[in-house]
Amino acid sequence: MQFRFVPSLTVFIGSYFPLSLILLAQDYRYDLLWAPFCWPPGTGNCVVPLQNGTLSLIVFVLCLFCLVFSLGALATVKPKTPVDIKEAKYIPAELMAYTLPYVVSFMSLEYKDTGKFVGLLIFLGWMFIITYRSGQLILNPLLIVFGWRLYEVTLSYPGKNAVNITSWALSKADLQPGTRCNVATIQDVRIIRLTKAEGAADAST
Repeated sequence: MQFRFVPSLTVFIGSYFPLSLILLAQDYRYDLLWAPFCWPPGTGNCVVPLQNGTLSLIVFVLCLFCLVFSLGALATVKPKTPVDIKEAKYIPAELMAYTLPYVVSFMSLEYKDTGKFVGLLIFLGWMFIITYRSGQLILNPLLIVFGWRLYEVTLSYPGKNAVNITSWALSKADLQPGTRCNVATIQDVRIIRLTKAEGAADAST
């Protein structure tokens, strides 16, 4: 399962939004927490309440934008093609590699420490290349927070000569064998949602 490069990079950057928030909080000047609000910063007595200028804020906004874009792209998908689920296996996200940068962020990492910051960027760059090349970019724990789960499913399209297809798929539903769902495909990634009939049946049980 592999996105094209630019969408993959967007998803990867968005997945580290919590890390950018941690670094922003670490960069904040808490001695100015109760200072009177003034605008624009950098003029007269107005100062940016960040130790390293606006760099941490720019990184935070970039990660936030990529996260919102990724979630928005998933939310706008409208699966319309019916499929029958034969098998469905939930695939847990890989947490170890994902959490390493967070551990590093608490080891005296600051934006003004150029060497450590560049080292973190190199590490994240390698992480991106590995996950992109291996096709495991979609194993993103942050998607769990927003209700998305990754499955390995065996499905077939309705018809007399139905052929079973095994692939990975994202869904907010609890996929079960023997159910009919709707599917859409975005760059080789299947997005599956229960049909209204199945959703109503689940709600009534």
